[in-house]
Amino acid sequence: MSWEQLFSFMQNEILIVLAILILMMADIFTGKEKKHYIIHLANFLFVVVFLAGLNVLDKEGTLFGGSFKTYPLVAFFKSTLMAGVLLIMLQSVTWIKKELIPHGFVSEFYILMWSSLLGLFYMISSGDFLMFYLGLELSAMPVAGLAAFEFYRRRSSEAAIKMVMLAAVSSAIMLFGISLIYATSGSIYFDQIQMASEVPLLELVGFVMLLSGIAFKISLVPFHFWTADVYEGAPTVISNYLSVISKAAAVYILMILLFITLRRYEETWTVALYILAVLTMFVGNLFALRQQNMKRFLAFSSVAQAGFILLGVIGGNVLGIKTVIYFLLIYIFSNVAAFGVVHMIAMHSGKENIKDYEGLYRTNPRLSLLLMLALFSLAGIPPVAGFFGKFFLYSTAASKGFYILVFIAVVNVTISLYYYLLPVRAAFLRRSENPIPHFKSDIYSKIGFIILALGLILIGIYSPLYEYIARLSEIL
Repeated sequence: MSWEQLFSFMQNEILIVLAILILMMADIFTGKEKKHYIIHLANFLFVVVFLAGLNVLDKEGTLFGGSFKTYPLVAFFKSTLMAGVLLIMLQSVTWIKKELIPHGFVSEFYILMWSSLLGLFYMISSGDFLMFYLGLELSAMPVAGLAAFEFYRRRSSEAAIKMVMLAAVSSAIMLFGISLIYATSGSIYFDQIQMASEVPLLELVGFVMLLSGIAFKISLVPFHFWTADVYEGAPTVISNYLSVISKAAAVYILMILLFITLRRYEETWTVALYILAVLTMFVGNLFALRQQNMKRFLAFSSVAQAGFILLGVIGGNVLGIKTVIYFLLIYIFSNVAAFGVVHMIAMHSGKENIKDYEGLYRTNPRLSLLLMLALFSLAGIPPVAGFFGKFFLYSTAASKGFYILVFIAVVNVTISLYYYLLPVRAAFLRRSENPIPHFKSDIYSKIGFIILALGLILIGIYSPLYEYIARLSEIL
């Protein structure tokens, strides 16, 4: 392994570490009255890292004896995650200026978020369970700190405590499952476990524990109980990060483990995913019907979306991989847009309930339109991008003969249409004597919202993007 190979294959990770170091040094030499300059520097650094990551989309190789792997599909997915993080960073500028700078915190927010992203990168590039677990833990601990960043609010501290405690339990279960898989196969490398001799019962128990730990990260039922409380208590930008970036990375590594490492247990994990998909869709949708707080509303919406994602994962083939990656790209744009609107409204008015959105279109028409696009995309209403993503998920499940599962998914989409239209009805069709007043977003948020609106419209109809993902999936 040469230094050239190290930088070529780990360019994203190395650049993120360098960006963190630069930001730490800048924070040391920046006085309290000039902390707002850190915001501009952080956004500039991350744009550079994102653009540089586009140059390694064709790289393929391994490092550290196969522990770290890179190939075009994972490089593309890393760029997708970085795009999502960049959009979240653009939305967080107003919050940082209003809530963090007065308390002397700026760079800490970016350092923790980038550290979490770094852990996710190691996790999805892992070639063995050691790198997988280290990446998972590196991604989880900074987010727990971010969840408690509004330390002057009790609910933020409660959200962090709940997340840490439940994450510790799920991590312990997962680690024990990994140890059982290692005991039966004699290896921690994904490729070697695939070829190892089988010890069915013990390895099956290990697989169940491993799946349980990953299901916690994805918020699959019955491992979803933390989701609504943490999303409601954490700062909205952190809830946004958890709902899209962390979840998307967990879905990706789940596909790699199922399709490569545990392929010989396909019949078992197919049944497990079938049951989890049904439970997750119904529980997520039915609980979302009852919510009045927008953050809890989107939390249960994200639970339901995880159930829909399993329709692609259950395909277990190249079609499933490209469909899930494509849907995750759409999901990132949809959920980041929805959470972004909720965040901006909460920042300027302090209101988070659906009823508070009555008359929003008359005072803030552009935000209302973006919220409508985002919710329509999550619901799968054409011609927004989410419709195409859901359609391909149904096609993947149907191609494997899961017609009943597709029917159940259609029933759940019908249920979701009702609650996704509630905020839209409140914003466009209802009047209020005390509506949310008109306000202007900062320039960073405006740029992010424009990108999100264009993405929600163009990703679905831009077929070359899906074809590009399909080509990358075939060479996995």
